[in-house]
Amino acid sequence: MALTTKTAGFPKRKCGVLGCTGSVGQRFSLLLAQHPHFELVAVGASDRSKGKTYREAVNWKQTTSMPLKIGELLVTECKPEHFKDCDIVFSGLDSSVAGDVETEFYLADIPVFSNAKNHRQAPGIPLVVPTVNLSHLDLIPAHRQPGKREKGFIVCNSNCAVIGIVIPLAAIQAKCGVVKQINVFTLQAISGAGYPGVPSSDIIDNVIPYISGEEEKMQPEARKILGGVDVRAKEFLERVDLEVAAKCIRVPVQDGHMAVVQMRFGDRKNVPSVEAVKSALSDYVSEAQILACPSAPEKAITLMAERDRPQPRLDRDADRGYSVSVGQVEKESGALFDMRFTALSHNTIIGAAGSSILNAEAAVIKGFV
Repeated sequence: MALTTKTAGFPKRKCGVLGCTGSVGQRFSLLLAQHPHFELVAVGASDRSKGKTYREAVNWKQTTSMPLKIGELLVTECKPEHFKDCDIVFSGLDSSVAGDVETEFYLADIPVFSNAKNHRQAPGIPLVVPTVNLSHLDLIPAHRQPGKREKGFIVCNSNCAVIGIVIPLAAIQAKCGVVKQINVFTLQAISGAGYPGVPSSDIIDNVIPYISGEEEKMQPEARKILGGVDVRAKEFLERVDLEVAAKCIRVPVQDGHMAVVQMRFGDRKNVPSVEAVKSALSDYVSEAQILACPSAPEKAITLMAERDRPQPRLDRDADRGYSVSVGQVEKESGALFDMRFTALSHNTIIGAAGSSILNAEAAVIKGFV
């Protein structure tokens, strides 16, 4: 379904992108150029790019050509004074600089939707996967510190591998009971390393069984996302009982993170059937869909019946890359876990830039922007 047919009355908003020349920044720019209600009006990057047009500054690596209307935007420094006309700023900055820059924009009263890791575990900052926990946006008024900021806040989206895992887990828990332990093996695409990323001599005809910093993010981010929110107490209620063990592997695939997830339910005397889990996945409707966010997928989860699916080349673009494909839902044969499934997500759309854009759409609908 075309985005324009979903929310004809959705208000227009002017947007900017920080880190516009990087791989996530490019995806932000492309998605915003195609957006019916968000207008990209400002792009920022490092000193070496400032003063150039976007077309001159960027080494464009998207498979879709750069839209003409953004190619002539003038690249500026990532300073709030250059983005004062923006209603929303999206950050595709590298974590080495994102923390300080995003804080500067927040203090300048400009809303920031970030893909970087720096603020994800900050106590008052929402860590939001748009098809899981949009209710966490309700802490934005407290994060603004009433009387100090009227518009500014920071909202983070999760790590690209975590996003593809917590969406099916949220669906399963909504109907089948609490999951207490998961063991996950991820097979992650090279685009997740940015550009130039992994050297070709390292990844061609090879897999790399270690991604620096990736495994350590899995448990704390999943606990925060799958937890609740107490608006009155102005705090997030993390799932401290959830145990996550992870092994993250880089594979020679351009886009699409795959995860094999083993689950152990809290109530092992009443483990749901495979059919009950499949039904929970197939029937799942997220708040982003209920709110009719323009970019929301028709189905947050695409359940696959074929024994050999999902596959990155065939399934990563499900519903424009905003749907997670899940297959191979099966009972575990051993005693440690109850069930397993395989999930595939587009790591630069629902796993990164697209997730932030969906978060921003929900914030607009909820009246925070």
